[in-house]
Amino acid sequence: MTVTAPWDRFDGKIQSWHLDRLAVVYVRQSTPQQVLDHAESTRLQYGLTQRAVDLGWAPSRILVIDEDLGQSASGLVDRPGFQRLVSEVGLDHVGLVLGIEMSRLARSGREWHQLLELCALAGALLADPDGVYDPAEHNDRMLLGLKGTISEAELHLIKQRMWNGRIGKARRGELAVPLPVGYLRLADGHVVKDPDEQVQAVVRLVFDLFDELGLINGVLRFLVDHGIQIGVRAREGPEKGQLVWRRPSRIVIQNMLRHPAYAGIYVYGRSRTDPRRRLPGRPCTGRVRKPREDWFVYLPGTLPAYIDMERHERNLARIEANRARSLSMGVLRDGPALLVGLVHCGRCGTRMTVHYQRGQGGKLWPKYECNRVKADYGGELCQQLSGACVDRYVTGLLLAAIAPAALEVSLAAAEQAEQRRQEVDRIWRQRLERADYAVDRARRQYQLAEPENRLVVRELERGWESALAERQQLGEDYDRFTAARPRLLTADEREQIRALASDLPAVWQAATTTDADRKQLMRHLIEKIHVTVVGESERVTVRITWAGGHRTGGEVVRPVGRLDQLSYFPQLAARARDLAAAGHPAPAIAKFLNAEGFRPPKRRDQFGTQGVRQLLRELGCISRQEQNLRCNARPLGPDEWWPSDLAREIGMPRVTLFGWIKHRWVTAHQLDDRRRSWVIHADPAEVERLRRLHQLPRGHGARQPWLYHQRTAIIQNETGAHSDDNEPQL
Repeated sequence: MTVTAPWDRFDGKIQSWHLDRLAVVYVRQSTPQQVLDHAESTRLQYGLTQRAVDLGWAPSRILVIDEDLGQSASGLVDRPGFQRLVSEVGLDHVGLVLGIEMSRLARSGREWHQLLELCALAGALLADPDGVYDPAEHNDRMLLGLKGTISEAELHLIKQRMWNGRIGKARRGELAVPLPVGYLRLADGHVVKDPDEQVQAVVRLVFDLFDELGLINGVLRFLVDHGIQIGVRAREGPEKGQLVWRRPSRIVIQNMLRHPAYAGIYVYGRSRTDPRRRLPGRPCTGRVRKPREDWFVYLPGTLPAYIDMERHERNLARIEANRARSLSMGVLRDGPALLVGLVHCGRCGTRMTVHYQRGQGGKLWPKYECNRVKADYGGELCQQLSGACVDRYVTGLLLAAIAPAALEVSLAAAEQAEQRRQEVDRIWRQRLERADYAVDRARRQYQLAEPENRLVVRELERGWESALAERQQLGEDYDRFTAARPRLLTADEREQIRALASDLPAVWQAATTTDADRKQLMRHLIEKIHVTVVGESERVTVRITWAGGHRTGGEVVRPVGRLDQLSYFPQLAARARDLAAAGHPAPAIAKFLNAEGFRPPKRRDQFGTQGVRQLLRELGCISRQEQNLRCNARPLGPDEWWPSDLAREIGMPRVTLFGWIKHRWVTAHQLDDRRRSWVIHADPAEVERLRRLHQLPRGHGARQPWLYHQRTAIIQNETGAHSDDNEPQL
């Protein structure tokens, strides 16, 4: 009688060299719950080791890969066990891969065909309870491909049935979704507000603070400064369902303000999973927020509400406006500019940005710019102006508008402050009450224990002592808190509030009033401000749109850089020429101009002697002293210029020309007179060269090297001078 080897029953598919390699048993369950509930399936998969022995493999050559127990095979979750299987096959270590069914190996066509291709190249076989398959043979490969396709279709049908049931339940508002802070799901599935009074008080306080402060960070700072914690129901772990008090965080407060459940709205499908965001090495869940029109379920009035829907919509709009974007005002930030986010360009309607320049003593001077076209398209700056003048003008209108209601507002503010203190004090007393209950409970547990059972009594005694220590620490913290922030306003504080109400400018300028407070008041009362610079002059038209739609307009004066930018420069120039022709010296001319209402550019309030002299030089008027010096000096030769005359001819400031003389960018010499006057040599070609040199972009050579090289090249090309002779003394 001839004995047949066990592998001969499979038409010679199992060769001796297959038996020299490993037989891999791949064990997998889709979810951890299936691992617990479907233990029989797990035992069947582990039982495949005996099938490998029956096929001829030695027990020592059988490898069990079970790292993927509780892992889905849909392709959305990384499976280390499957990756290990693929690696072993690719290294020619595997002769046979066994699974309870082919769907256990892979649910996605990409992974399934990848495994088939590797097994065909390596000569490895696949086996399930139905038989042994060689992926290198056409018929077996076609059968395996069909099984993989059926498995993928089966997964789709399972998901579709589960999704239909899930979405149907959600549309009835019965699907149990995770609840936010302040809510509790009963055993029958109904959702109610958390029965703990302190939890509800903290939730209401968060919404009240956001209405008052308008900033998530402001709410967070208030909770932290006042030692207020947030009660959360644990969703997992040994404390599941119990109330746990945690310190407040920005993400928790933001989720509370954005969640529709607090307005009584049951929603489902606010976020979806984007596989592109779940990349290896990136700490991201792949969850993407969707707009409201893409939500699957939106059922108002289903849940118990803490706030109404209008208040919820207002909170969402405020959070969106606080985002740092060109279309929103942005969150309040540090800086003296009071109208950030409110100022719009009167020419193009774009929201203007703010930039700060540091002046003397480190003081910051704000400047509003409309630079959208320049920043995005490389165009020209639309307009810019100093922010101080507009801030002063709008502040004056604001204080005048709220002056009639100052006393009423101050009393309301005092009442609101006192109410807020009472709310915080009530939360603290609730914490003390909770601590007293914990101490009493620990005491009763200790007293009910049998004294002879020392193992239990000692543990209960330690718990009682711990509860007493926590109660004592909390009481001391409460005493320190009430000492620093009394629950009620004192009579002196109330009287001080009434006194300040009669002097709003003093309150506005007080050191205790921060820039953020001023900006917050601006945003409460003003909706939008349009500013338009008239040409390049000092005149700026301001149009204010107040909250409610009322509009007011006016005109302010901004500082400008040049005299010829002044709108009244023709009248100023004519008057200065007349006074100079009448023989008045510069100090007398300054008095006349100031008395007649003329003002210089920049931030000076009055003309000074030096300012008048500069004005006269630009107008071509020279003083008597300079006339006498010129009369006593030798006559100028051909192509010789006085610096004032050449500066006026080129159209540049006289001080800049003296800087060029110092840097030896022009040819000049000094006379032997008392003032050591300068005389510049410049023929028509040289004058044209200097004019083109002046038209180059401004900047110091040390800060803009390209500018220095351009100017040096002009000098070298047209004068033949060496660069060392013309190098500025930096």
